[in-house]
Amino acid sequence: MMHTLTTDPTHAADLDTVAQLLTPTGDRVSDPRLDRWADELEAAALRALYRDMAITRRLDGEGVALQRQGHLGLWAPAQGQEAIQVASSHACRPDDFLFPSYRELGVLVTRGASPADLVLGWRGEVHGTFDPYALHVATPQIIIGAQTLHAVGYAMGIQRDGGDQVSVAYFGDGATSQGDVNEAMVFASSFEAPVVFVCSNNQWAISEPVSVQSRFPIAGRAPAFGIPSLRVDGNDAIACAAAMRWALDRARSGEGPAFIEAVTYRMGPHTTSDDPTRYRDAAEVERWRERDPLTRLEAHLRRSGAWDDAFAAEVAAAGDTLAAGMRDAALTAQTRPAIEVLDDVYAEPHVGMTRQRERFAAYLDGFADGEA
Repeated sequence: MMHTLTTDPTHAADLDTVAQLLTPTGDRVSDPRLDRWADELEAAALRALYRDMAITRRLDGEGVALQRQGHLGLWAPAQGQEAIQVASSHACRPDDFLFPSYRELGVLVTRGASPADLVLGWRGEVHGTFDPYALHVATPQIIIGAQTLHAVGYAMGIQRDGGDQVSVAYFGDGATSQGDVNEAMVFASSFEAPVVFVCSNNQWAISEPVSVQSRFPIAGRAPAFGIPSLRVDGNDAIACAAAMRWALDRARSGEGPAFIEAVTYRMGPHTTSDDPTRYRDAAEVERWRERDPLTRLEAHLRRSGAWDDAFAAEVAAAGDTLAAGMRDAALTAQTRPAIEVLDDVYAEPHVGMTRQRERFAAYLDGFADGEA
Protein backbone atom coordinates (compact mmCIF):
# COMPACT_ATOMS: atom_id res chain seq x y z
CA MET A 1 0.00 0.00 0.00
CA MET A 2 2.99 2.23 -0.63
CA HIS A 3 1.68 5.53 -1.99
CA THR A 4 4.75 6.50 -4.01
CA LEU A 5 7.68 4.56 -5.40
CA THR A 6 9.45 7.45 -7.08
CA THR A 7 13.22 7.61 -6.76
CA ASP A 8 13.30 11.38 -7.22
CA PRO A 9 14.90 12.76 -4.02
CA THR A 10 12.89 15.98 -4.31
CA HIS A 11 9.81 13.91 -3.49
CA ALA A 12 11.04 13.21 0.04
CA ALA A 13 9.03 16.26 1.12
CA ASP A 14 6.60 16.32 -1.84
CA LEU A 15 3.02 17.09 -0.79
CA ASP A 16 1.54 15.95 -4.11
CA THR A 17 2.28 12.30 -3.41
CA VAL A 18 0.35 11.93 -0.15
CA ALA A 19 -2.99 10.28 0.44
CA GLN A 20 -5.56 12.92 1.33
CA LEU A 21 -9.28 13.14 2.21
CA LEU A 22 -9.51 16.79 3.24
CA THR A 23 -7.96 19.61 1.23
CA PRO A 24 -6.24 22.54 2.96
CA THR A 25 -9.43 24.56 2.41
CA GLY A 26 -11.59 21.94 4.12
CA ASP A 27 -13.13 20.27 1.05
CA ARG A 28 -13.79 16.54 1.33
CA VAL A 29 -12.18 14.55 -1.46
CA SER A 30 -12.05 10.85 -2.27
CA ASP A 31 -9.16 8.43 -2.13
CA PRO A 32 -9.99 4.79 -2.91
CA ARG A 33 -7.32 3.54 -0.52
CA LEU A 34 -8.80 5.41 2.44
CA ASP A 35 -12.49 5.94 1.74
CA ARG A 36 -13.73 2.71 3.35
CA TRP A 37 -11.82 3.52 6.53
CA ALA A 38 -13.30 7.01 6.77
CA ASP A 39 -16.95 6.16 6.09
CA GLU A 40 -17.83 5.75 9.76
CA LEU A 41 -16.32 9.08 10.81
CA GLU A 42 -19.51 11.05 11.29
CA ALA A 43 -19.95 14.58 12.64
CA ALA A 44 -19.66 13.62 16.31
CA ALA A 45 -16.37 11.81 15.72
CA LEU A 46 -14.98 14.73 13.73
CA ARG A 47 -16.00 17.19 16.44
CA ALA A 48 -14.25 15.00 19.00
CA LEU A 49 -11.12 15.05 16.85
CA TYR A 50 -11.23 18.82 16.59
CA ARG A 51 -11.82 19.22 20.31
CA ASP A 52 -8.74 17.25 21.30
CA MET A 53 -6.64 18.89 18.58
CA ALA A 54 -7.62 22.36 19.79
CA ILE A 55 -7.00 21.44 23.43
CA THR A 56 -3.60 20.03 22.48
CA ARG A 57 -2.66 23.30 20.80
CA ARG A 58 -3.83 25.33 23.79
CA LEU A 59 -1.81 23.18 26.20
CA ASP A 60 1.20 23.29 23.91
CA GLY A 61 1.11 27.08 23.99
CA GLU A 62 0.89 27.00 27.78
CA GLY A 63 3.89 24.69 27.95
CA VAL A 64 5.97 27.07 25.83
CA ALA A 65 4.90 30.02 27.99
CA LEU A 66 5.75 28.20 31.22
CA GLN A 67 9.22 27.38 29.94
CA ARG A 68 9.85 30.93 28.72
CA GLN A 69 8.83 32.20 32.15
CA GLY A 70 11.32 29.92 33.89
CA HIS A 71 8.88 27.39 35.34
CA LEU A 72 9.94 24.44 33.13
CA GLY A 73 13.40 23.35 32.14
CA LEU A 74 12.45 22.55 28.54
CA TRP A 75 9.45 22.03 26.26
CA ALA A 76 9.12 20.31 22.88
CA PRO A 77 6.42 22.18 20.90
CA ALA A 78 3.87 20.15 18.96
CA GLN A 79 2.15 22.94 17.02
CA GLY A 80 1.26 21.80 13.52
CA GLN A 81 1.34 18.09 14.32
CA GLU A 82 -1.96 17.81 16.19
CA ALA A 83 -3.82 15.94 13.44
CA ILE A 84 -1.67 12.83 13.27
CA GLN A 85 -1.22 12.66 17.04
CA VAL A 86 -4.89 12.99 17.93
CA ALA A 87 -6.46 11.17 14.99
CA SER A 88 -4.19 8.14 15.30
CA SER A 89 -4.75 7.76 19.04
CA HIS A 90 -8.51 8.25 18.63
CA ALA A 91 -8.52 5.30 16.23
CA CYS A 92 -6.97 3.01 18.86
CA ARG A 93 -8.85 0.93 21.39
CA PRO A 94 -8.42 1.80 25.07
CA ASP A 95 -6.41 -1.39 25.63
CA ASP A 96 -4.00 -0.79 22.75
CA PHE A 97 -0.62 0.30 24.13
CA LEU A 98 1.01 3.44 22.75
CA PHE A 99 4.73 4.25 22.85
CA PRO A 100 5.23 7.99 22.22
CA SER A 101 8.29 10.15 21.82
CA TYR A 102 8.70 13.37 23.78
CA ARG A 103 6.64 15.43 21.26
CA GLU A 104 3.41 13.41 21.27
CA LEU A 105 1.44 15.78 23.50
CA GLY A 106 -1.76 15.00 21.59
CA VAL A 107 -1.44 11.30 22.43
CA LEU A 108 -1.25 12.07 26.15
CA VAL A 109 -4.22 14.45 25.90
CA THR A 110 -6.46 11.91 24.18
CA ARG A 111 -5.46 9.20 26.66
CA GLY A 112 -6.54 11.31 29.62
CA ALA A 113 -3.25 12.46 31.13
CA SER A 114 -3.70 15.03 33.90
CA PRO A 115 -2.36 18.60 33.60
CA ALA A 116 0.37 17.76 36.13
CA ASP A 117 1.36 14.73 34.04
CA LEU A 118 2.15 17.08 31.16
CA VAL A 119 4.57 19.39 32.97
CA LEU A 120 6.27 17.86 36.00
CA GLY A 121 8.63 15.75 33.91
CA TRP A 122 9.67 18.82 31.92
CA ARG A 123 10.30 20.57 35.22
CA GLY A 124 12.62 17.75 36.26
CA GLU A 125 10.67 16.88 39.40
CA VAL A 126 9.95 13.24 38.62
CA HIS A 127 11.17 10.43 36.38
CA GLY A 128 7.65 9.60 35.20
CA THR A 129 4.39 11.40 35.80
CA PHE A 130 1.70 8.74 35.32
CA ASP A 131 1.07 5.01 35.58
CA PRO A 132 1.65 3.66 32.04
CA TYR A 133 -0.71 0.75 32.68
CA ALA A 134 -3.53 3.07 33.69
CA LEU A 135 -3.38 5.11 30.47
CA HIS A 136 -1.95 2.34 28.25
CA VAL A 137 0.76 4.81 27.26
CA ALA A 138 4.45 4.32 27.92
CA THR A 139 6.45 7.12 29.51
CA PRO A 140 7.42 9.45 26.61
CA GLN A 141 10.83 8.45 25.32
CA ILE A 142 13.62 11.00 25.11
CA ILE A 143 16.16 8.60 23.51
CA ILE A 144 15.56 8.96 19.79
CA GLY A 145 13.85 5.86 18.39
CA ALA A 146 14.29 3.63 21.46
CA GLN A 147 10.52 3.34 21.95
CA THR A 148 10.15 1.45 18.66
CA LEU A 149 11.99 -1.52 20.16
CA HIS A 150 9.81 -1.34 23.26
CA ALA A 151 6.67 -1.25 21.11
CA VAL A 152 7.72 -4.29 19.08
CA GLY A 153 8.66 -6.20 22.22
CA TYR A 154 5.27 -5.42 23.73
CA ALA A 155 3.56 -6.52 20.50
CA MET A 156 5.42 -9.83 20.56
CA GLY A 157 4.22 -10.25 24.14
CA ILE A 158 0.65 -9.71 22.96
CA GLN A 159 1.17 -12.54 20.46
CA ARG A 160 2.38 -14.90 23.13
CA ASP A 161 -0.50 -14.02 25.43
CA GLY A 162 -3.01 -14.65 22.65
CA GLY A 163 -4.45 -11.14 22.82
CA ASP A 164 -5.83 -8.94 20.06
CA GLN A 165 -4.44 -5.59 21.23
CA VAL A 166 -2.10 -3.55 19.05
CA SER A 167 1.10 -1.76 19.99
CA VAL A 168 1.82 1.65 18.42
CA ALA A 169 5.25 3.27 18.06
CA TYR A 170 5.44 7.04 17.46
CA PHE A 171 8.60 8.68 16.18
CA GLY A 172 9.81 11.42 13.84
CA ASP A 173 11.62 11.54 10.53
CA GLY A 174 14.96 11.99 12.30
CA ALA A 175 14.50 8.75 14.22
CA THR A 176 14.33 6.73 10.99
CA SER A 177 18.11 7.14 10.71
CA GLN A 178 18.59 5.43 14.07
CA GLY A 179 19.54 1.77 14.24
CA ASP A 180 16.86 1.10 16.85
CA VAL A 181 14.05 1.94 14.42
CA ASN A 182 15.44 -0.28 11.68
CA GLU A 183 16.07 -3.15 14.09
CA ALA A 184 12.52 -2.78 15.40
CA MET A 185 11.14 -3.12 11.88
CA VAL A 186 13.25 -6.23 11.27
CA PHE A 187 11.82 -7.96 14.34
CA ALA A 188 8.27 -6.71 13.66
CA SER A 189 8.33 -8.10 10.14
CA SER A 190 10.08 -11.36 11.00
CA PHE A 191 7.59 -12.21 13.74
CA GLU A 192 4.54 -10.53 12.14
CA ALA A 193 4.09 -8.55 15.35
CA PRO A 194 0.84 -6.58 15.83
CA VAL A 195 2.49 -3.16 15.81
CA VAL A 196 1.87 0.07 13.91
CA PHE A 197 4.77 2.41 13.19
CA VAL A 198 3.64 6.05 13.01
CA CYS A 199 6.32 8.35 11.62
CA SER A 200 5.52 12.06 11.93
CA ASN A 201 7.63 13.52 9.15
CA ASN A 202 7.72 17.15 10.29
CA GLN A 203 10.40 18.02 7.71
CA TRP A 204 13.16 18.81 10.21
CA ALA A 205 15.34 16.59 12.41
CA ILE A 206 16.32 19.53 14.60
CA SER A 207 18.14 21.49 11.83
CA GLU A 208 18.53 18.67 9.29
CA PRO A 209 15.96 18.84 6.46
CA VAL A 210 14.29 15.60 5.45
CA SER A 211 15.41 16.14 1.86
CA VAL A 212 19.02 15.65 3.01
CA GLN A 213 18.40 12.90 5.53
CA SER A 214 16.13 10.82 3.30
CA ARG A 215 16.81 10.71 -0.44
CA PHE A 216 13.65 8.65 -0.85
CA PRO A 217 10.21 9.06 0.74
CA ILE A 218 10.39 7.59 4.23
CA ALA A 219 7.34 5.40 3.64
CA GLY A 220 9.38 3.67 0.94
CA ARG A 221 11.71 2.16 3.51
CA ALA A 222 9.15 -0.07 5.19
CA PRO A 223 8.40 -2.36 2.21
CA ALA A 224 12.09 -3.28 2.16
CA PHE A 225 11.47 -4.87 5.56
CA GLY A 226 8.32 -6.56 4.28
CA ILE A 227 6.02 -4.02 5.95
CA PRO A 228 3.26 -2.31 3.93
CA SER A 229 3.24 1.46 4.22
CA LEU A 230 1.08 4.45 3.49
CA ARG A 231 2.19 8.05 2.96
CA VAL A 232 -0.57 10.33 4.19
CA ASP A 233 -1.22 14.05 4.59
CA GLY A 234 -0.33 14.46 8.26
CA ASN A 235 -2.31 17.70 8.54
CA ASP A 236 -5.52 16.01 7.36
CA ALA A 237 -7.19 14.59 10.46
CA ILE A 238 -9.67 12.50 8.47
CA ALA A 239 -6.95 10.90 6.35
CA CYS A 240 -4.82 10.26 9.44
CA ALA A 241 -7.72 8.56 11.21
CA ALA A 242 -8.52 6.45 8.14
CA ALA A 243 -4.90 5.42 7.63
CA MET A 244 -4.59 4.43 11.27
CA ARG A 245 -7.78 2.37 11.11
CA TRP A 246 -6.35 0.52 8.10
CA ALA A 247 -3.10 -0.16 9.94
CA LEU A 248 -4.80 -1.21 13.17
CA ASP A 249 -7.16 -3.57 11.37
CA ARG A 250 -4.25 -5.23 9.62
CA ALA A 251 -2.28 -5.68 12.84
CA ARG A 252 -5.28 -6.81 14.88
CA SER A 253 -6.32 -9.43 12.36
CA GLY A 254 -2.93 -11.14 12.46
CA GLU A 255 -1.51 -9.79 9.19
CA GLY A 256 1.46 -8.18 10.91
CA PRO A 257 2.87 -4.66 11.15
CA ALA A 258 2.10 -1.56 9.12
CA PHE A 259 3.91 1.74 8.64
CA ILE A 260 2.38 5.23 8.28
CA GLU A 261 4.39 8.26 7.20
CA ALA A 262 2.40 11.36 8.13
CA VAL A 263 3.76 14.30 6.16
CA THR A 264 3.35 17.28 8.46
CA TYR A 265 5.36 20.26 9.72
CA ARG A 266 6.92 21.40 12.96
CA MET A 267 5.67 24.99 13.15
CA GLY A 268 7.78 25.90 16.18
CA PRO A 269 11.32 25.14 17.27
CA HIS A 270 12.64 21.64 17.89
CA THR A 271 12.55 22.51 21.59
CA THR A 272 12.51 25.80 23.44
CA SER A 273 16.32 25.73 23.39
CA ASP A 274 16.32 25.90 19.58
CA ASP A 275 16.17 28.89 17.18
CA PRO A 276 14.69 27.64 13.88
CA THR A 277 15.24 31.00 12.14
CA ARG A 278 18.90 30.00 11.85
CA TYR A 279 18.17 27.19 9.41
CA ARG A 280 14.77 27.73 7.75
CA ASP A 281 13.11 30.74 6.17
CA ALA A 282 9.86 32.44 7.12
CA ALA A 283 8.32 31.80 3.70
CA GLU A 284 8.48 28.05 4.26
CA VAL A 285 6.73 28.38 7.61
CA GLU A 286 3.99 30.53 6.08
CA ARG A 287 3.39 28.01 3.29
CA TRP A 288 2.75 25.37 5.90
CA ARG A 289 0.61 27.70 7.98
CA GLU A 290 -1.84 27.66 5.07
CA ARG A 291 -2.15 23.89 5.60
CA ASP A 292 -2.92 24.22 9.33
CA PRO A 293 -4.71 21.08 10.57
CA LEU A 294 -7.11 22.92 12.92
CA THR A 295 -8.13 25.53 10.37
CA ARG A 296 -8.71 22.79 7.81
CA LEU A 297 -10.94 20.66 10.03
CA GLU A 298 -12.85 23.71 11.31
CA ALA A 299 -13.59 24.74 7.71
CA HIS A 300 -14.94 21.26 6.98
CA LEU A 301 -17.11 21.23 10.11
CA ARG A 302 -18.52 24.64 9.24
CA ARG A 303 -19.23 23.60 5.67
CA SER A 304 -20.99 20.42 6.80
CA GLY A 305 -23.10 22.23 9.42
CA ALA A 306 -21.35 20.56 12.37
CA TRP A 307 -19.92 23.78 13.85
CA ASP A 308 -21.61 26.29 16.12
CA ASP A 309 -20.59 28.98 18.58
CA ALA A 310 -21.54 26.87 21.59
CA PHE A 311 -19.18 24.11 20.49
CA ALA A 312 -16.34 26.55 19.90
CA ALA A 313 -16.87 28.13 23.32
CA GLU A 314 -16.94 24.74 25.08
CA VAL A 315 -13.69 23.68 23.44
CA ALA A 316 -11.97 26.95 24.33
CA ALA A 317 -13.17 26.74 27.94
CA ALA A 318 -11.98 23.14 28.28
CA GLY A 319 -8.56 24.10 26.95
CA ASP A 320 -8.29 27.07 29.31
CA THR A 321 -9.24 24.92 32.31
CA LEU A 322 -6.60 22.30 31.55
CA ALA A 323 -4.00 24.97 30.81
CA ALA A 324 -4.71 26.56 34.19
CA GLY A 325 -4.17 23.14 35.75
CA MET A 326 -0.80 22.85 34.01
CA ARG A 327 0.26 26.25 35.30
CA ASP A 328 -0.88 25.48 38.82
CA ALA A 329 0.99 22.17 38.82
CA ALA A 330 4.18 23.83 37.59
CA LEU A 331 4.03 26.78 39.99
CA THR A 332 3.15 24.75 43.09
CA ALA A 333 5.58 21.86 42.51
CA GLN A 334 7.89 21.24 45.42
CA THR A 335 11.47 20.54 44.42
CA ARG A 336 12.57 17.28 46.02
CA PRO A 337 15.81 16.89 47.97
CA ALA A 338 18.59 15.93 45.58
CA ILE A 339 19.26 12.65 47.42
CA GLU A 340 15.81 11.37 46.39
CA VAL A 341 16.97 11.00 42.80
CA LEU A 342 18.18 7.53 43.86
CA ASP A 343 14.89 6.42 45.42
CA ASP A 344 13.42 4.70 42.38
CA VAL A 345 16.49 3.07 40.83
CA TYR A 346 15.78 -0.39 42.29
CA ALA A 347 12.56 -1.85 43.63
CA GLU A 348 14.41 -3.61 46.47
CA PRO A 349 17.42 -2.51 48.58
CA HIS A 350 20.71 -3.04 46.79
CA VAL A 351 24.15 -2.96 48.41
CA GLY A 352 25.73 -1.05 45.53
CA MET A 353 23.00 1.55 45.64
CA THR A 354 23.38 1.89 49.40
CA ARG A 355 27.06 2.72 48.97
CA GLN A 356 26.29 5.15 46.15
CA ARG A 357 23.67 6.86 48.31
CA GLU A 358 26.20 7.25 51.13
CA ARG A 359 28.78 8.77 48.78
CA PHE A 360 26.23 11.10 47.20
CA ALA A 361 24.99 12.19 50.64
CA ALA A 362 28.55 13.03 51.66
CA TYR A 363 28.99 15.02 48.46
CA LEU A 364 25.80 16.98 49.14
CA ASP A 365 26.92 17.68 52.70
CA GLY A 366 29.87 19.54 51.22
CA PHE A 367 27.61 22.34 50.00
CA ALA A 368 26.46 25.23 52.13
CA ASP A 369 22.81 25.08 53.19
CA GLY A 370 20.48 25.64 50.27
CA GLU A 371 23.10 25.24 47.52
CA ALA A 372 22.55 21.56 46.71
